[in-house]
Amino acid sequence: MARNFRRVITGHDASGRAIIESDQNATQYLERPNRPGVRLTNFWLSDGAPAEYDGPVETCTGNFTLHPPTGGSVFRCVEFLPEDPEVMARLDGRAAFAEMGAAANIVENARHPFMHRTDSVDYAMVMTGEIWMMMDDEADDVLLKAGDVVVQRGTNHAWSNRGTEPCVIMFVLNDGVTRRDASGDSVKGIPPRPAITGGIDGS
Repeated sequence: MARNFRRVITGHDASGRAIIESDQNATQYLERPNRPGVRLTNFWLSDGAPAEYDGPVETCTGNFTLHPPTGGSVFRCVEFLPEDPEVMARLDGRAAFAEMGAAANIVENARHPFMHRTDSVDYAMVMTGEIWMMMDDEADDVLLKAGDVVVQRGTNHAWSNRGTEPCVIMFVLNDGVTRRDASGDSVKGIPPRPAITGGIDGS
């Protein structure tokens, strides 16, 4: 059964005193047949920086998209149920991500059907369970457990729950660039690196 999250939002009354503006379950979530066993729940979106703390009480409206707003951020949790390898082998990652406006974020011919990347810096904490964070090469894969933290810096990755219990990860995605001093095509995408040529001595 998918998990619901209580969301409490604070604010100020007419005299400037701290109050609770909203206390209810978060209502913007996404589940889809193309990605069975995964539920994304949004808690808050900021559409720029600095973030506003005296704006609307509800920012999670409109279409559910993977990437944060331009220049902004999104705070969400994702629940991953254990994967069935046979089911995963039949899934279309591009079609599933298209439902979040992110078909172009899928990495083609990757090790996992949902390998993807975003132009963002993502802060993540595993809240419950455990999960594999898959990278381009298997040697770099990492098993993450409750309490572990990841800073995902625009790299290709996929999440794979190979265990027997659900895994919940909290995320804050921040719209990003490779470097603030980058220009042209190097502002977004995988950061350019000098070509590696020759042997260890550079010859």
